[in-house]
Amino acid sequence: MNNNTRALIEGNPVLVVIDIQGGDSSSDEPSAIPFMSDYQKHMDRAPAIIKAAREADVPIVFFQEAHRRDLIDFGRELDGAEGIHLLEGDPGTEIDPAIGMRADDYFIRKRRYSCFFGTEFEILLKGLKANTLILIGGHTDVCVHYTFVDGHQHDYFCRVVEDCVAGSSQAAHDAALNAMEYLQTGARCTTEQVAAAFRQCSD
Repeated sequence: MNNNTRALIEGNPVLVVIDIQGGDSSSDEPSAIPFMSDYQKHMDRAPAIIKAAREADVPIVFFQEAHRRDLIDFGRELDGAEGIHLLEGDPGTEIDPAIGMRADDYFIRKRRYSCFFGTEFEILLKGLKANTLILIGGHTDVCVHYTFVDGHQHDYFCRVVEDCVAGSSQAAHDAALNAMEYLQTGARCTTEQVAAAFRQCSD
C-alpha cells in the first residue's frame, strides 16, 4: 500500500465552493433532489472557511449549477434519482447569500456535475497557478466527487472538507469520501484543519 503523505496544502491553494445555492434544500416544496438529513448543517460551515480564505488571500471560485428553462442542457441528468432542478431564473438557483459571495469574486456557471466539464475552470486555475484544490459544497457523491476526480486526473492535489460537504444520503456521502481518499491519501480534512492551514499560508 502507498503510504506517501502530503501536506494539506501543497503549493498554491484555491478554495472551490460548489453549488451552495439558495433553493431545493430549504424550499417548502418537495425537493427534486435527495438530501442527507443534516445537509444544511454542513453548508452552514461554509462562511467560516470562506472568511478564512479571504483573510489568507487564498483565491475562491464559486460555482453555480444552472439549467436553461427549456431543459435542453440536462442531457442524461434526469435519467436517475433527480427531477428537474436549478433552472435559470428560479430564486433557489441563485448562490446562497449567506455564504458571502462578492461581486468581484471568481464565479463560474456550470451545466453538468463536474466543475471542469464544459467550463473555463482549467483556464482560471492555470492563471492562478493553482496546485491544491480545496472543495466544499454539495453533493459529496455527485458534483464534489466528480470535480475531485477530474482535478485528480488533471494532476492537482485535491482536498475535500468532510464536514463542509454533504450528499444525497449519509451512505452516499460516506462512500464518496472514502472513494476520494482512495485516490489521494490525506484528501479528507476538516473545517478546523483547513482554517489552520490557511492561517499558516498568511504567516
